[in-house]
Amino acid sequence: MDWLDALQELRARRSPAVVVTLAVVRGHAPRNGGAKMVVSPDAVFGTVGGGNLEETAIDRAREMLAAGSAEPELLTLTLSDKAVTEYGVQCCGGEVTMMLEPIRVVPTVAVFGIGHVGIELARILARHELDLHLIDSRPAMLDVARLGDPGRSGVLADAVARVHITHAPVPESALAALPAGAHVLVMTHDHVEDLAVVDMALRTPDLGSIGLIGSASKWARFRKRLGELGQTDADLERVTTPIGIPEVAGKQPAAIAVSVAARMLQLIDEQARQSG
Repeated sequence: MDWLDALQELRARRSPAVVVTLAVVRGHAPRNGGAKMVVSPDAVFGTVGGGNLEETAIDRAREMLAAGSAEPELLTLTLSDKAVTEYGVQCCGGEVTMMLEPIRVVPTVAVFGIGHVGIELARILARHELDLHLIDSRPAMLDVARLGDPGRSGVLADAVARVHITHAPVPESALAALPAGAHVLVMTHDHVEDLAVVDMALRTPDLGSIGLIGSASKWARFRKRLGELGQTDADLERVTTPIGIPEVAGKQPAAIAVSVAARMLQLIDEQARQSG
C-alpha cells in the first residue's frame, strides 16, 4: 500500500497519522529525497530507508501522535559510524533532514436546529476543516436560498468544511449516521425535539460531546424528564448546558454563536490531543 492509499484508509478509520518525508538529502542515503512513510499509532506504511533513521523517525512520530501535535517538525540525522544512534549504525556518509507532518482526524460537528443561532454558528464553523452536519426538521431552514451553496453564494459560500445538510422530520434519527467522536449541539426550535435528540444522543455510543442550548430552568425540566426516560445521573453528566464560553456575553444570535464556536474549537483540540 502506498502512502496516499494508507492516508485514505487511516482517514476512513478516523485514525491520526504522521507523514514522514525525506525533505533534504546531503551525500549518500538509503533513499532519495521525497521518499515518504506514514506512521499511525499502530502501523507503518512505506519506508524512508530503514535502520536507525527510520526507527528514530517512527519513535518521534509516535511521540507527536501521543501529544496530539498539530505542527510539522524537522528531524536531521547524520548517517555516519561516528554518530551516536539507538537503533544501529548507518554509515552511508550522508545527512538527511526529514519533515514529520501530523495529520489529525477531521472532526465532526452536528448542529441540530438551523434557526437564528444555528445559521450563525454554521457560518463560523463552515470556515474550519471539519465535517459539518446541519440538521433540521423544517425544510425551509435548509433551503439553498437561505444557506447558499458552498463555493457559490450565501452563508456557505467560502466553506472549508465538508457540509452535510440533512432534512430530518425526526431529528434524532440523524444521530445514527454520525461517526464516533462526533460533537453534537442541540438547538432546535422545539423543546420536545431538543429533549428527543438529547435522549437519543445519550443512547448513542462514543459521541465526543453533547451540548444543549438553554437556561438553567430548561435543564432542570429536562433532567427530570430524562430521568423518567431511564437516564442516570452519570448519563446526564455527559450533557453540557449552557454551551459556549462565559467570556463572550450577549444574547444576540451572532454573539451566542461566537461563544459556542469558541468552546467547540477548544473541545476539538482537546479531543485531538487525547486521541493520540
